[in-house]
Amino acid sequence: MSTKSLIAALVITAGAVASSGIAVAQSDNACDKGEFCVWTGPDYTGTVQRLDLETANPDECIPLTLTGRSFANRLSRDASVYQRENCSTEAEFTTYPKHGTYVPDAYFVIRALEVWGP
Repeated sequence: MSTKSLIAALVITAGAVASSGIAVAQSDNACDKGEFCVWTGPDYTGTVQRLDLETANPDECIPLTLTGRSFANRLSRDASVYQRENCSTEAEFTTYPKHGTYVPDAYFVIRALEVWGP
């Protein structure tokens, strides 16, 4: 096998491995309808915490079990994310609309969530 053929084979193999890795990562970054999902890494990577209306009581501050850097709000309600575990409005916080807001790189680290009531 020539050097050019060997390099071409390695490039093709590396591309196939990278493609399969991306597919796995994409399946891990799914957030179902009715969930609020927070990932530890940007672009929906890393460990994920999923909350729904059974695990996130509306109008209550919910400290997260992880530190989030990306998230998706697929709940049927608006939700606020907070920089501090106690939902302090003295630190950074922002409210995101319901039904499909995706934030691949949060403006600040997310440590708490509040889901708004009806």
